[in-house]
Amino acid sequence: MGLMVEGKELDTDEEGYLLDLNDWTRAAGAELAKTESLEMTDSHWEVIDFLREYYDEYQIAPAVRVLTKAIGKKLGKDKGNSKYLYELFPYGPAKQACKVAGLPKPTGCI
Repeated sequence: MGLMVEGKELDTDEEGYLLDLNDWTRAAGAELAKTESLEMTDSHWEVIDFLREYYDEYQIAPAVRVLTKAIGKKLGKDKGNSKYLYELFPYGPAKQACKVAGLPKPTGCI
């Protein structure tokens, strides 16, 4: 499987997650978002940027509870809640946002 980004094919697994984290760029994130039928806004990118920073620091993609709590600490309670995150990523804030961010599927996600 693969994803075409700016004329280059990026390898993905059967669920569409990037196999090489280093392949991720903003353009790759935008293409991954299209595969998820997401219209990316600044709010979406804010969560994506947060996830990438989190992954760089902890080397793990957070499950939704951890994600919600961590976003609340950094971005405020209005953004650190499930309702807000599910509005942005309706198929699961951790799973869907990690995919767009070019990160592995979070542990515990089906």
